[in-house]
Amino acid sequence: MRIAQIAPLTEAVPPKLYGGTERVIHWLTEELVALGHDVTLFASGDSRTTAKLEAGWPRALRLDGSIRDANALHLAMLERVRRQAQDYDFLHFHLDYYPFSLFSRQSTPFLTTLHGRLDLPELAPVFNISSAPVISISNSQRRPLPQARWLRTIYHGLPEKMLTPRPVRPSYLAFLGRIAPEKAVDRAIDIARQCGIPLKIAAKVDRVDTEYYESCIRPLIKPPHVEYIGEINDQEKSEFLSGAHALLATIAWPEPFGLVMIEAMACGTPVIAFNRGSVPEVVDDGLTGYIVEDEMGAIGAIQRLSELSRDAVRRRFEERFTARRMAQEYLSVYRSLRESAAPRLRVVGAEHESAARVASRET
Repeated sequence: MRIAQIAPLTEAVPPKLYGGTERVIHWLTEELVALGHDVTLFASGDSRTTAKLEAGWPRALRLDGSIRDANALHLAMLERVRRQAQDYDFLHFHLDYYPFSLFSRQSTPFLTTLHGRLDLPELAPVFNISSAPVISISNSQRRPLPQARWLRTIYHGLPEKMLTPRPVRPSYLAFLGRIAPEKAVDRAIDIARQCGIPLKIAAKVDRVDTEYYESCIRPLIKPPHVEYIGEINDQEKSEFLSGAHALLATIAWPEPFGLVMIEAMACGTPVIAFNRGSVPEVVDDGLTGYIVEDEMGAIGAIQRLSELSRDAVRRRFEERFTARRMAQEYLSVYRSLRESAAPRLRVVGAEHESAARVASRET
């Protein structure tokens, strides 16, 4: 199958450091190529892929300080995709609602995976008028927009051998991802402090969250109890996560998926997560971690970590969250949409056939 994957230009595919959406697009693209498909990736020019790369801009926009209007570049890329659409059997977008209007007016089948939060009131008018096919990354993500044309929920997956358990003795709690109000790292710090266990924070600080970090989080970082090690790449994650008693996911928002949770599971590391958003769909309570309601629940869960098997955590990851499983589920949807979009042969009844013969004799 000839497939186009259309990614945001904000980060490279895969991203150099943080960037969940672009990381998932990379894993999906590579799996589709490995399965024998002809894949083209529309992304920033500094992306790395075994697919064909169509650069929408020379480098990731987050690293290009000269760019002030990212929308203009994304619209230009969408127009390029539209002009080439007939060259593909399927178009897969990762650009929120941007493709809906333009690509509903052409014949190549397409879908959009929605990667972000959907509980914002301004999104409702878009989905009230659009019948564009969409994929959710958790069932909880789609609840605010029941009127959307949901095809399926497909959970994220990562390459089976990318992150693996390392033979290190766990000695701290871990926080991984990004420092922002909705991630509530301050609550993770408080949980670790009350348990008397060191906390290591591997996370980025976006420009928009700098003031929050400086005023609310930095004063709480007091080594050796709390250590901030900054952003880490994929090569560093296995060692970091394997060395943790558990990953703390103290989220304060309806997390659409939570990639860091399956990254921890890949390393055999249990997850202790607040019951928000997708958490009950991702964490098997009592098997891959514990789902808790508040800080006291998290403290109690830490005391019960010895009841969990790190080998079982890893096995559950292999059963549920590999990139190969994700790619195969997407292929199933691609094929279904292609079949429904295929032109159908017109069946001519006997009476129509006779009328046609009469008409031909009269001419």
